[in-house]
Amino acid sequence: MSEQKTHFRKRVRDWLGGIVLGAAAASLIVTATAADFGDFERIAPFNPQAMWLMKQARAIIETYQVDSAEKPADEDKLLYGAIKGMVQAWGDPYTRFVDPGQLKEEEIEMEGEYGGLGIYIGQRDGKTLVISPIEDTPADRVGLKPQDQIVKIEDEIILGWDSQQVVKRLRGKPGTSVTIWVRREGEEELLKFEIVRDNIKLISVRSEMIDKDLGYVKITQFKQKTAQEVRSAFNTLLKEGAKGFVLDLRNNGGGLLNGAVEVCDMFLNGGLVVGMKGRVDRANEKIYANPGTLTNLPMVVLINEGSASASEIVAGALSDRGRALSVGKKTFGKGSVQTLFNLTDGSGLYVTIARYHTPSGKVIDHVGLEPDVEVDGEVTREKDKDEQLKRAMEELRNIISGKTSLSVKLPKAS
Repeated sequence: MSEQKTHFRKRVRDWLGGIVLGAAAASLIVTATAADFGDFERIAPFNPQAMWLMKQARAIIETYQVDSAEKPADEDKLLYGAIKGMVQAWGDPYTRFVDPGQLKEEEIEMEGEYGGLGIYIGQRDGKTLVISPIEDTPADRVGLKPQDQIVKIEDEIILGWDSQQVVKRLRGKPGTSVTIWVRREGEEELLKFEIVRDNIKLISVRSEMIDKDLGYVKITQFKQKTAQEVRSAFNTLLKEGAKGFVLDLRNNGGGLLNGAVEVCDMFLNGGLVVGMKGRVDRANEKIYANPGTLTNLPMVVLINEGSASASEIVAGALSDRGRALSVGKKTFGKGSVQTLFNLTDGSGLYVTIARYHTPSGKVIDHVGLEPDVEVDGEVTREKDKDEQLKRAMEELRNIISGKTSLSVKLPKAS
């Protein structure tokens, strides 16, 4: 069990186009002595011919470009631009380079408050997609939906932009507005949204009693204190007499891996939570829950197209292990691990080092999770109009009464 606890404490930092999945960062420190620079071929990132080609291109621009004398390019911009181009050549939207300024900006999101729209985005097949709007934010209030494709911001077509370019363009001072155009399935023309930015305060958990004796807990994202908030919510609902729980992960675009694992640990009595498979040994990990549970009362977990990353890990673990029934729609399908390598000048390189798989071996990335019970519908605070929530409550009642039994999709943990 000591090995399981060690795995449980291991934390990986995973970013999803500006969204974090994982908790700790690895660091890569590269040093070079004066003698190293004499051995050009050993330290150069390309062969001499390639370096010479880059030198020619720079010389031509500096000689002939009409504004190059009055407005010379900053050396750092040239370097960082070259690195970004090199990284993008691998064709992985989640492997990316960030300069020192960008890296500091991204830390703002982890602090839980920023000026923007309140939207999770991701990339697939060259498209910028809405993973989910965050509840009660400008993006949510204007009606953006999961799977909307952002095509244009103001007057700029964003084809070819990486996710961080999009995030940076959408963020801004609270009170200012931004106009975006999206392509939505079933709509012939682009939809226009004029959205006023707000100070986004990320509240990760809310809870209440529904239908007298059923507990309802909604997690909007996984942050450092999410597990603590979830534990508090469940304890309160237990004291109020809850006989079962609906765990709502719809439109949850992800967050920190350790937050997701800690939530699973409350409901799984040991055993596998999630596995990671990659090329190098340290990327091949299995994370286990600790012995003991917060409650063994029946659970149903709600998922939809806006459930991604950390929320897919939770839903997959609880469903595979027979701890909860999943209800709703197929999830987004983002299950890759990005580790941050800190470079010597304060810049960073996020590299996809592995993909997640559920306890039964399902690969999440680009696939998503199918619910145990599929139900169409959209998220709404009007519970009498929320078809997915109503079905979740019905299924939970059946589990409580014994009409429905949960199935384990793999051998039970020893």
